[in-house]
Amino acid sequence: MKRGAIIDTGPLVAILNRNDEYHAWSVDQLKGISGSLLTCESVISEAFFLLRKTRNGADQLEIMLTKGVIIVEFSLHQELKHVCKLLSKYRNVPMSLADACMVRMAEIHSKHRIFTLDSDFHIYRQNRNRPISVVIPDDR
Repeated sequence: MKRGAIIDTGPLVAILNRNDEYHAWSVDQLKGISGSLLTCESVISEAFFLLRKTRNGADQLEIMLTKGVIIVEFSLHQELKHVCKLLSKYRNVPMSLADACMVRMAEIHSKHRIFTLDSDFHIYRQNRNRPISVVIPDDR
């Protein structure tokens, strides 16, 4: 079943960097996403940083954002209370700000899966105790 996704930094960078070991997997998975491709500003910040040495990587990311291929659909200001609770709950993992924002996005956009390379999403729970639906490589 095709549906939307919340994209994490790993697959976003892999899609734009042909030399990334997960490039082919990420591009293939992207083809199965028919709904909106959402993310948060923390992921975009990480991706721009990681793509700085990838030829045309930052330019391609900018195009994806301006054309609406990827939609930044999160307000940290509005969701700060929830994000801080998640950061506290998963302090021992440790959870990054981007991960906390994406878990909160999964709670808000319950029909979207998280498209990630990060195995910590097997540990994280949405709405306190529900596993998060993920698109993740089998080796993760």
